[in-house]
Amino acid sequence: MTANAWQSLRTKKYQLSLQLFLFLNLFSAFVSLLSPLYTVYSSTLPVVTIAMGSGLLLLWHWRFPQKKINILFISLASGCLWAWYVGVKTLELHANNTSYVIIALLTILFIGTISFSNNIRAFTLNSVPVVVTCLVVSHGEQWFRMLYCFALPLVGVSIQHVIQKRNDKFAQQLMYQLIAERETLNDLSMLDPLTGLYNRRGLQHRLDEQLAQNTEDHYVMLLDIDHFKAYNDHYGHMMGDKALIRVSAAIRNAVRSRDIVARYGGEEFMVLLPHSDAQSAMRTAERIRQQVYDLKIPHMFNESVATNVTISIGIAPLVASNVNLALEKADRALYEAKHMGRNIILTSEQLQPA
Repeated sequence: MTANAWQSLRTKKYQLSLQLFLFLNLFSAFVSLLSPLYTVYSSTLPVVTIAMGSGLLLLWHWRFPQKKINILFISLASGCLWAWYVGVKTLELHANNTSYVIIALLTILFIGTISFSNNIRAFTLNSVPVVVTCLVVSHGEQWFRMLYCFALPLVGVSIQHVIQKRNDKFAQQLMYQLIAERETLNDLSMLDPLTGLYNRRGLQHRLDEQLAQNTEDHYVMLLDIDHFKAYNDHYGHMMGDKALIRVSAAIRNAVRSRDIVARYGGEEFMVLLPHSDAQSAMRTAERIRQQVYDLKIPHMFNESVATNVTISIGIAPLVASNVNLALEKADRALYEAKHMGRNIILTSEQLQPA
């Protein structure tokens, strides 16, 4: 789940609450019009307004689901209209109106509790106008029961609101933690576990990012540790891994922070030099070659010759985002550097035409 998915879920929850509230108001308004209590049909204007407004808002919300409706305003307006209806109708009842007032109050509280089970502000704005009206028109009769009828769902909605906020906070923290862990796993999946450099997957990802920004003035270097098979055979793979770690660190330290360094194969590395020229690429390659040599890692690649670990480098320009062609040229330059004696830097321009 992403932050956008979380926001989308909250929006859907908001929309469902609004739709339920409008539907219950529409249904209650129709019941009041078709079968009013005590058969008193007077003062139907607020009920008609509620019915028409709820119906139109439902249609509009169905037609434009992305448009947000202010649920607080709608709940307050509905509460005021219901209060108007209850107040006027109770004044026209000749008999004792206490039972009607309690029924009307319970109806509005039921709508608010069902619709706004975790929205304390919307519930309060919808209920308070009707509660105040019922207390006024009943002349203080049954005021304790009325306040109890209001307080009970108010407390329930408040508790549910607190619980929901805590659940939302916990879910949001969990979501952020999962996102962070996913990003960490994505990063790890792009890194070579031994050297900490980019692997092929990470290299491709960074190449795509870099070439999407700029396709010019890039150079590619392929680097290979000289006689590394002999090093592994003589010193063992554990020492070979240590040598790889030290060489990769030397390469990383010799380039700029914006340069991209990847482990391209077993003992082969690739460096992308963005926004560079031929002279800068050559200086960088020489710096890498010298820093690797300065590591002074002993290397006896045969019985008669002992030296230090060295590296050979092939360089080629990256033209028109053609990474494969640049790598092919750099690989030919690297091969020729190996053929010329190793610990050598060679550019694709220095090669003889085929």
